[in-house]
Amino acid sequence: MTDVNDIKKITKADNANMLQILLDLPVQCQQAIEIAGRFKAPHNYRQASFNKILFTGIGGSAIGADIVKTFVSAEIKIPILVNRNYDIPAYVDDETLVFACSYSGDTEETLSAYSQIKEKGAKIIAITSGGKLHDLALKDDFPFILIPKGIPPRTAVGFMSIIPLLVLSDLKLIKSQDESLKETTKVLKGLKTNVLSPEIPVSKNIAKEVASKIFNRFVIIYGAEDFLGAVVTRWRQELEENSKIVCSSAVLPEMNHNEITGWEDPMHICKDAAVIFLRDKDEHPRTSRRIEVTEELIAKRTSHVIEVESIGKSLLARTFSLIYIGTFVSFYLAILNGIDPSPVNNVTYLKKQLAKNN
Repeated sequence: MTDVNDIKKITKADNANMLQILLDLPVQCQQAIEIAGRFKAPHNYRQASFNKILFTGIGGSAIGADIVKTFVSAEIKIPILVNRNYDIPAYVDDETLVFACSYSGDTEETLSAYSQIKEKGAKIIAITSGGKLHDLALKDDFPFILIPKGIPPRTAVGFMSIIPLLVLSDLKLIKSQDESLKETTKVLKGLKTNVLSPEIPVSKNIAKEVASKIFNRFVIIYGAEDFLGAVVTRWRQELEENSKIVCSSAVLPEMNHNEITGWEDPMHICKDAAVIFLRDKDEHPRTSRRIEVTEELIAKRTSHVIEVESIGKSLLARTFSLIYIGTFVSFYLAILNGIDPSPVNNVTYLKKQLAKNN
């Protein structure tokens, strides 16, 4: 097991320098604010009567959509839906605002959906670093937002969430996010400098501490649906892609109506599982009580129950604080596992096999 306090060993395992990309998230968020500030939606988008918003994307290019959807759900007056498929829902029409999101610009599911959305007459905004999606948007005269190339798609979460959030604000579909974004970047910078960086020892570094506790265990992430549904998903995805482990996730209160029964665990296979509860100060009080009882029940089957609290005043800052902590948990767990967090070999292999039949 690699020592996560040993900077040289971390650097040796991190061949593609994922660490620097993660440390740069506060910078990425600031870049996202600047990029969105330069984008002006066409006049016909500003005058349009949208009655729904669709994000189409997948993987690291879709998690931003989940974050936006969760974040604005208590404010926005029209539904936001996230499509992760080749085909699109039948309700897409000329009163739909669509964000077509593909970091590479070459994601086959997103390109397939794009062509169908175009036929429906929806108004599309493409968010990409280039590729075929950029070419199509340019040819079809749809507005697009170019973001910097050169990082793994899963690490572009700042671009893929903050940019559409600010576009929605600019279109007057939600209120200004200026103050929330200022706090968010401040919170992320504080976490980077004082909590999460590799120079911070395990005793003061929550990400290293959590990674050490879940090392060599099956990991399950839970959180409240209210504001943390997307964050719970993000933690699972990052542990899978960066740490190269299979894990699971679920949200409350839904989990209390099905999965909690599985913790009766008659075969005792969960005794070595590690369970992480993501917490937020504004979670519904009944959900808070549910979490207390759920932890009590789970503690009968495993002693490895961990809570991680969000940090900040605004919901956006609290959301990104948990995302940032989870990112570093997955990084340090990869180091503990003795593997490079950057490559996603199974994904690469799968794409090559699919390309043979294309």
